[in-house]
This record gives sequence, structure tokens and C-alpha cells, in this order.
Amino acid sequence: MACCMRCSKGLKICCGVTATLVIILIVVLVVLYFTLFKPKDPDIILQSVKLESYSLEILPALQLNVSLGTVVTVDNPNRGSFTYQNSTAHIYYRGYLVAQAPLHEDTIPARRDHNISTTVTIFVDVQKFHDLPNDYATGVINFTSTTTLVGKVKVLNLFKIKATSYSTCLLSLFFSLHQSIHSNCNSQIKL
Repeated sequence: MACCMRCSKGLKICCGVTATLVIILIVVLVVLYFTLFKPKDPDIILQSVKLESYSLEILPALQLNVSLGTVVTVDNPNRGSFTYQNSTAHIYYRGYLVAQAPLHEDTIPARRDHNISTTVTIFVDVQKFHDLPNDYATGVINFTSTTTLVGKVKVLNLFKIKATSYSTCLLSLFFSLHQSIHSNCNSQIKL
């Protein structure tokens, strides 16, 4: 009888210690998730845009053709790398789709900057866009770029979590003596 009471008492102590350790572990993991591992939105910086060519064709229809070589730097502040599938960036002029740029499958390392290069060719039928001649004459044309990247976040080389990154950039293309482009991008990641 004394032996059974000792075993029962030891079992209760063991269960109590185990339950306490599990609760502490859960609390630590929750705190880490909401502090250290909380997903942060990536920063997207347009590093360079080379205006490779542009032309205004009059015949057979009035068309503007612009070719841009772009390098975008994605600053990943998270502790997990992000591997995304092939995707496409869509570029709009005053709400109308005017170009697409392919984004090939790649991995953005954890807590690092990563460059993504692509070429964007924009073809615009000026007759469909009544504001384009005025914008061209003023020397600046404004575009909006949207990109959705679907992939997986890999945390501590152990966990893979599905994630989607959304970004929207406002682009201003200047046709003055110093041909250039300026951008302002906002992005977010959702798990």
C-alpha cells in the first residue's frame, strides 16, 4: 500500500512538472511568434530603371512604345526566407493594363536584400488613351504596378508556411533631358 502511494505521488509530481513545462513552452512560443517571428512587410526599392528605348509612332496608328530594364531590391526583414512561384507584374496607365513583366521563381533570403531583374515593354495605343498626349507633352507619364507573389516562408529551416506578398508601386516616367523614373512602393505579406 505504501508502495502504491509513493508511485501515485511520484506520478502526480511528474504530471505536474510536465504540464508546467508544456505551458511555459507554449507561452514562450506565443511570445516569440508575436515579437521575434511576427511577419513584417518587405520593403521594395526600385534600384535602377534604364529607359532602354522609347518611341512615338504615328503610322499606322499613334502608339507609344517604352522598354524598361528594371532592378528591384526586396528587403526581407523577416527571420524566414520566402520562396515564390513564377508570377507576373501588371502595369496600368490610368486604370488600363498596358504591360506585363515576368517574375521567375526565386527565393528571397531571411533578413537580407535580394535583387530581382526584369524587362518591361509597354505598348500603348495613344488613340485609346486621350490623356496620354497631354502627359507626354508635360514630360511625365504616371503608371501603377501591382504584383502578387505566392509562395512559402521557411522559418528556422523547420517550418514551411504558405504566404502571399502583395505590392503596389506608383511609377512616374520622366521624358525630360534626364530620362528617369521615380517610384513609391507599398507592400505587405499575409500568411
